[in-house]
Amino acid sequence: MYSLILHGRRAIELQKWRNLRCAVKLLEYSLSSAATASGADDASLRVGRKGKNFTVSYLVDSLGLAKKLAESISRKVSLENKVNPDSVLNLLRSHGFTDSHISSIVREYPRLLILDAERSLAPKLKYLQSRGDSNSELTETVSKVPKILRLKAGKSLSTYYDFVKVIIKADKISKFKKLCHSLPEGSIQENKTRNISVLRDLGVPQRLLFSLFTSVSPPVCGKERFEESLKKVVEMGFDPTTSKFVSALRVFQGLSDKTVEEKVNFYITLGLSVEDVWAMFKKFPCFLGLSEKKTANSIETFIGLGLTRDEFTFMVKRFPSCLNFSAESVKKKTEFLVKKMNWPLKTVVLNPVVLGYSLEKRIVPRCNVIRVLISKGFFASEHPPMPSALAISDRAFLNKYVLNHDDKRLVPKLIAVFSRKRVSLTDHVVQ
Repeated sequence: MYSLILHGRRAIELQKWRNLRCAVKLLEYSLSSAATASGADDASLRVGRKGKNFTVSYLVDSLGLAKKLAESISRKVSLENKVNPDSVLNLLRSHGFTDSHISSIVREYPRLLILDAERSLAPKLKYLQSRGDSNSELTETVSKVPKILRLKAGKSLSTYYDFVKVIIKADKISKFKKLCHSLPEGSIQENKTRNISVLRDLGVPQRLLFSLFTSVSPPVCGKERFEESLKKVVEMGFDPTTSKFVSALRVFQGLSDKTVEEKVNFYITLGLSVEDVWAMFKKFPCFLGLSEKKTANSIETFIGLGLTRDEFTFMVKRFPSCLNFSAESVKKKTEFLVKKMNWPLKTVVLNPVVLGYSLEKRIVPRCNVIRVLISKGFFASEHPPMPSALAISDRAFLNKYVLNHDDKRLVPKLIAVFSRKRVSLTDHVVQ
């Protein structure tokens, strides 16, 4: 695996990632460690079932949870009395966990309340605290991903905790519930954590690692298949810091070699060369995962708008993402640009990226401004170039078309027109 990493670095000249610290190899997550963690949980379950009512009452009274939420949790755990859960709550509070932290933990991992506080939980919290983390770091990490407390205290818990902590710091706005539910077991767990460590070492940023880590699809599962897929992506020169790298990995992991070959042959029948297909893949890897039916529908949509086969081929080679747009979206945008704004259809063909812009938030407001300027004779030709009007940033558009006028009465009008971000599609342009 490490030879693959080194090969990838040479192939795509990723010298700037050489100084990244090597990700810890979470090989301790094997079937035996999973069994040990499971056994620890089983050994700590002291309390039998007593009834749903007590559990609901306890959760409402002790944690202030809403009754509906407490009822939902009571289907996952049953409390016989308050002795054990009180011990758990007291332990957590003694380590700096607030009631808000504890509520989050119980929502995500309710069975924590029936673990042995002193024998099961205390050693793990003490171990994590002894590593030098502040109380705030410990409470944040555990409350976001409480199921790490299922793991046995020691290197396994430490390495996994560190991994989760880095992801949390890198992506504060992520939904950590997904991470809780993604904890795999046995060899799947070992493969997943090892593969993510490999990607991390290769330079894939944490925001992308997190999405892979929580994914239910198989881009980072398996061993041989993962190595083969990663080798293909690396050799094609994808930059590991981009989402395209991950998208390409997903495609190769999800499609067999035979299926990939069949899809390439399908696009060849549409007039594309093998080189064209792989060049398109470099721009938009997901297109190779589209069904033949989806692609056929795209062809039908564009031909129906007046494009020739050659023009369609030109568009998809230049902007393969357009294959994934809905027929309704393509029709609305093309008809607006051609029929309402009088840009030639050929201009849309030459600038297919505009089909990826929002009609309501970008195309219509800008075209309303252009329409006003056309009516006042500001352009030597009938229209400004489409890329100049639609492809530039909002700030650049404002500076070029809205604010750059000596007429002090015109500027406020243009600002009002441009600021009308939400526009009814039944009345596309200002009069």
